[in-house]
Amino acid sequence: MFSFSEIQGRENLFPFTLTRHTADLRTGMFSIREKWILAQTIFPAIEAAGEIPANLIPGFDFFKAVSEQGLDHALSDLSTYRIIQYPWDIVTHNTWALVEDFRMITQTGISSPIPETIKLTGPAERLFIEEGAVVGHCFINTETGPVHIGKQAEIMDGVMIRGPVSIGQAAVVKMGAAIYGGTSIGPFCIAGGELKNTVLFEYSNKAHHGYLGDAVIGAWCNLGAGTSCSNIRNTATPVKVWHIHQKAFVPAGLKCGLLMGDHSRCGINTSFNTGTVVGVSANIFQSGTLLPKYIPSFSWGTDGGIRYEIEKALADINNWMAFKNQRLSISDIEKLTFIYSNTEQI
Repeated sequence: MFSFSEIQGRENLFPFTLTRHTADLRTGMFSIREKWILAQTIFPAIEAAGEIPANLIPGFDFFKAVSEQGLDHALSDLSTYRIIQYPWDIVTHNTWALVEDFRMITQTGISSPIPETIKLTGPAERLFIEEGAVVGHCFINTETGPVHIGKQAEIMDGVMIRGPVSIGQAAVVKMGAAIYGGTSIGPFCIAGGELKNTVLFEYSNKAHHGYLGDAVIGAWCNLGAGTSCSNIRNTATPVKVWHIHQKAFVPAGLKCGLLMGDHSRCGINTSFNTGTVVGVSANIFQSGTLLPKYIPSFSWGTDGGIRYEIEKALADINNWMAFKNQRLSISDIEKLTFIYSNTEQI
């Protein structure tokens, strides 16, 4: 077992660390913890790595250095890893992480044959298809980076993918979707419309037309048809994002889209402002055209600060999870109840 330290970064990574350890953040093809588990099959000597910074995204050469010369030596080479300090760093570093993770999986197995249904542009060795994936008549471009299609994933007809991209286990990409580079679609997700430089954690749905760019969507989220987010200001000036602990807006670079915590949902045609932060288990529907830049956990709508009562929220979460044959565990219920009790509605 690996030992991860959360001394750095946890409070800055709201809302995603409300419901998970920092090491379980998803970036590239895997969570940070999963990367270490996979790396152990390639570099067995990393088992005794020491106290690992949980917000460190490791690359292939970092793991190699750890196995050969130890963790402290590996940390001295900044080119072999990235650090997640804020949630938007997940997408900032996602293209790099996808390329590094592709180097890892090509060390652990061989791709399935490329189906004749794929119109491939670019090197075939940059396309890795896992066992059981079903790929329809689609267009895949590997010239700008590798493309990974996970076990039992389904890529429907007319899909356009431009690497680097990862489609997770049993995920579904719906007909005509446009998936641009820097995008990770997590296990058991459903994706449609247009996605660019976006990370979907596991079991989330963005199944319909609409645009997500430079966005991070937590687990078990559902975005209604037509949902879109802005990722750049009309003035082309830096995006500012609400920092819940500092109680202030902090700069997040020129591009930052939607940052949505686990179990949150929004209605059809929802339009999110640039750099919007949504907490955990918010049920979002709008009566106007603009949403606030910060929507607290357990919000019901966005008008008047009405709370999503915990009993109804938990019941509705279970209703959504039942679609994928899952249910909240006792520990999940305790965690969500704690978040509810400690959320300030503003």
